[in-house]
Amino acid sequence: MLALGAVIAASPASAEPSKAFAPIPAATLALMQARGTTAAAPVLFRAYKKESEIEVWKRAGTGRFVHVKTFPICRWSGQLGPKRKSGDRQTPEGFYTVPQRQMNPNSRYYLSFDVGYPNAYDRAHGSTGSAVMVHGVCSSMGCFAMTDQVVGEIYAIAREAFAGGQSAFQFQSFPFRMTAANMARHRTDANMDFWRQLKEGADRFDAIGEEPAVTVAGGRYAFAPAKDPVKEAQVVAYHRAEEARIATLVEEGSAAVRTTYSDGAQHPFWAALAARGTSLGDVSRPEALAYAGQEVVVIAARPRPVQVAEAVWSRWVAPDSPLSRTRMPGFVPAYERKAMLFAPLATAAPGAEAYPVAWPRLVRLSLSGHLPAPGPTRGAIDVLAQR
Repeated sequence: MLALGAVIAASPASAEPSKAFAPIPAATLALMQARGTTAAAPVLFRAYKKESEIEVWKRAGTGRFVHVKTFPICRWSGQLGPKRKSGDRQTPEGFYTVPQRQMNPNSRYYLSFDVGYPNAYDRAHGSTGSAVMVHGVCSSMGCFAMTDQVVGEIYAIAREAFAGGQSAFQFQSFPFRMTAANMARHRTDANMDFWRQLKEGADRFDAIGEEPAVTVAGGRYAFAPAKDPVKEAQVVAYHRAEEARIATLVEEGSAAVRTTYSDGAQHPFWAALAARGTSLGDVSRPEALAYAGQEVVVIAARPRPVQVAEAVWSRWVAPDSPLSRTRMPGFVPAYERKAMLFAPLATAAPGAEAYPVAWPRLVRLSLSGHLPAPGPTRGAIDVLAQR
């Protein structure tokens, strides 16, 4: 009976395919050790659609989450921006919670976990849809498709964190890396108000390395302050500095763009493999990849004016500067002079004396009583009349 009971008790686990129990690769374990963390420590994932990457973060002995590894996404679908309804092919953006029950060792796509869409924010905005996964293969209809090998490692990392006592992990999904430069560059996008909310949560994590406590209030993401006042002050200072960087970039003339897609994108790592003839299996809508990440300039960049230091230009205008003598009092440059009304008379015709030479000669002759008879003046008059 004891043996039978042991078999019965073990049967649910033994029914799971062996791929769900594949160990974390030794190289990844070495990375964890180098960062001061372990396989059993809590985990957090961050996804970036534009860069087509998922990052693995683990809590270190210091209490801060540290970056361990980055995986290339083989395929995501839709455009930048949140998922709104079932069938829109949008890969969602936001802060999601993944408990162990959302892990699927029997997935049709090798292994997978449900990210938890729709969350409270999505439901507050009437968003519909379900079963948004991080899974294997390279085909996406709103999911994060990673290939079988990559999702196997991600699954193992999450599994060991659950085994270590973590009840649920946070999955953060962003349109792009939430840097000040990217926020300034996409400032005219219709999703910017939503992205500013994501930026606030991302800044909180970046500032103190702690998983943000996320709630939804009035249809907007809200984040609980850190329990430690010193850490909360660090968060506030970091976020203000980021806001200032964004404002400075805009003021200095940073371009504003809209990034468009036919249907999502793929990390360059996978594109390079495919170009060399490596099969990625079933790739969803491969023809759309040629139009991924096209940037439309909404506001052209405005070059910054060249700033000349006061120590330099003050020398240019100093009395002892060589440049100060290039324009003496009363001097009028040629480009500022008014046209001379009798300029044609001052210019000698071929074979004739120039006016500045002829006039003094005529005066001398007149005074001596030997003034010659007037010559023809029609040519000069004609020239003057043509002005």
